[in-house]
Amino acid sequence: MSQVAAAALCGALIVTGVIGIIVGMRPADPGPARPRRAKPSGSVLARTSSRIKLIGLVGGVIGAVIAFTTGWVIAVAAVPAIAVVVTHLLTPPAAGKVIAKLDGMAEWTRSLAGVLTAGVGLEQAIHLTAVNAPAAIRAPVSQLSARLRSGWHTEPALRLLADDLDDVTGDRIAASLLLAADRRSGGLRDVLDNLAEAVALEVSARQDIETERRKPRRTSRQVTVITAGFLTFLAFRGDYVEPYTNTLLGQMLAGVLIAAYLGLLLWLRQIAVEKPLPRFVGPSVAAKYRSESAGARGLVS
Repeated sequence: MSQVAAAALCGALIVTGVIGIIVGMRPADPGPARPRRAKPSGSVLARTSSRIKLIGLVGGVIGAVIAFTTGWVIAVAAVPAIAVVVTHLLTPPAAGKVIAKLDGMAEWTRSLAGVLTAGVGLEQAIHLTAVNAPAAIRAPVSQLSARLRSGWHTEPALRLLADDLDDVTGDRIAASLLLAADRRSGGLRDVLDNLAEAVALEVSARQDIETERRKPRRTSRQVTVITAGFLTFLAFRGDYVEPYTNTLLGQMLAGVLIAAYLGLLLWLRQIAVEKPLPRFVGPSVAAKYRSESAGARGLVS
């Protein structure tokens, strides 16, 4: 590979990485609030899918240019793969949002317990606390209040709250409120106070865990940057990379090595990803349980 071709290859890869970082780190516009029940997981997946498609498209175009100018055909697949994986590695995880949501749930349950004084019912307490609910859970709590004002029964509205919060801690809150709505007896304030304290302790524990998980993520980023710099240096050493560029077998071997390395980086990132605990309240949980039960009966029959 000539120095001109190597320089073109390095420049294209650098441009791909910069574009991928800019697109991947750009915050998504949440858009205007909608009165209907939000689907946070679906919207996040849609934004992530669109972002990956854009990065892959840009990387594919640059890879095609590299393949045309240098004859390195494997670049058509390698460049977009590198761009997508590097962007994923450099994108901060959603653990911070999860902790903020937990913190908001603890604050809201504590606030709800504070207004459940003599003469204040559960529904009225929800309306009063929805106005100043924490930002991380303001939309679900406001939707709960709106449903109750529009004539919804308390039980289905609380079950939809669990789906809107989409967290096992939110299920615990919804379950406590469901029991209170069903029995209409005293003691809810003490239950919510204890629940708020438990959620606060969970937030503190998750923050400590997140601090430990930052270490492997930081390691994966450092390894990625160092490797990218080393490969850029090698690209200018035509005699070193020539066996991987001038023959079809060499290009195939280079593709296998790149794929294996990217897979190891993704595995390193996956180690630090928290697996959510299974939920137990909400229409989506009930639908999943019915589907699994139907499948099990089908297997038995």
